[in-house]
Amino acid sequence: MEVLILSSCGISQFPSFLKGLHSLERVYISNNNIKGKVPEWFWSLPHLSIADLVNNSFTGFEGSGEVLVNSSMKILDLALNHFKGPFPNPPHSLTVLSAWNNSFTGSIPLAICNQTMLTLLDLSYNNFTSSIPPCLSNFQTSLIVVNLRKNNLEGSLPDMCYDGALLRTLDVGFNQLSGKLPRSLLSCTSLKFLSVDNNKIKDPFPFWLKALPYLQALTLRSNRFYGPLSPSGQGLFAFPELHILEVSYNNFTGSLPPNYFVNWKASSLQMNEDGGLYMGDNSIPDYNYEDTIDLQYKGLFMEQGKVLSSYATIDFSGNRLEGQIPESIGLLYLAIFLYLSGNQLSGTIPKGLERLSYLAYISVAHNQLKGEIPQGTQITGQAKSSFEGNAGLCGLPLEQSCFGSNAPPMQQPEEEKEEEEEEVLNWNVSWIFNRTLHCFIQAGVARQDNWSV
Repeated sequence: MEVLILSSCGISQFPSFLKGLHSLERVYISNNNIKGKVPEWFWSLPHLSIADLVNNSFTGFEGSGEVLVNSSMKILDLALNHFKGPFPNPPHSLTVLSAWNNSFTGSIPLAICNQTMLTLLDLSYNNFTSSIPPCLSNFQTSLIVVNLRKNNLEGSLPDMCYDGALLRTLDVGFNQLSGKLPRSLLSCTSLKFLSVDNNKIKDPFPFWLKALPYLQALTLRSNRFYGPLSPSGQGLFAFPELHILEVSYNNFTGSLPPNYFVNWKASSLQMNEDGGLYMGDNSIPDYNYEDTIDLQYKGLFMEQGKVLSSYATIDFSGNRLEGQIPESIGLLYLAIFLYLSGNQLSGTIPKGLERLSYLAYISVAHNQLKGEIPQGTQITGQAKSSFEGNAGLCGLPLEQSCFGSNAPPMQQPEEEKEEEEEEVLNWNVSWIFNRTLHCFIQAGVARQDNWSV
């Protein structure tokens, strides 16, 4: 027997009969309730190359910290368990190491530098400390995904790419990283997904990243980035494939020129041309990876367990931007979420927003805006909170009429407003997400099984 599939079988103990199956190459025992430690003999099976132990209740490994080293393992998936303590030194033959959502502690093992063909490293949602191993730049011709999100890593982000690098996803959000973004990221010419949110990085806005031809998602939220978002002397703000730009809660200043969004080819927000439904990578043999991201919705940050490749959001909230909202914002035809709240923007809201027929949610709250709120269906269906904190605004959905005190009352019953808002949101989101897909998944909820059998 070469392949054994016991996934979702209600197993509560590690199947001891595997010990005699010396021809086994692939073992799938995910989505059970197996407790305790993985037995030492399991790693001695001579031909074992794939082990899927996802979503059980494992707590550790029998044997020493070298128990995995001599294994023939190529793909090891330990995600969604209760592993704790230091991570053992991995096998030299490993190409995929996925151990997200556990309780591993200590440093990321430096023995990982001894791999020869590492393709994916996902250690997110653990308690790793210390710094990111600089040796990850050794895997220029193999490494596609690095996800170290939600750990306690410190120091600066090391150089990850040189000429010829294949890296497509780099996610180091929710750590304690400081310093600047390494300019070597310019050599990550295949990069599609870059997230450094919720760290302590202090740097001007990285206009230079617009040279990356495939970058679809850039998340800088809750750092110490500063300066203008308008590239003075650097040409138009043109990221050719950008769908998600999340720069909220930094120290960005200055104004946005009227033509700011003119050259946003992808964020005029055309559909993704590569045919993939979700952002991620399916080029790794026997393994599918999907990106995750925390995005704002009505003031709450929620983890999106799958990021639709057609998803389009811009979040500039919580900075110190001033001046008028650019008229060119009306060119973002397929935008779903727009956040400009908590700045110092002034003037009127561009009428072009009426044309954004797929807009599910917009917030321009707590600025210095004035005049009539555009009255397109997608605007009037928003909650009042999307426009509050602007003393000069009037028109639906606010109670303040633009036509004086003799105009008919504009206040809607609370229940009716909530129903209308929900209808607008559902109509837009269902077009993108289909009726059976749920877009928002709270942190800690399991991602879909990543295996291809």
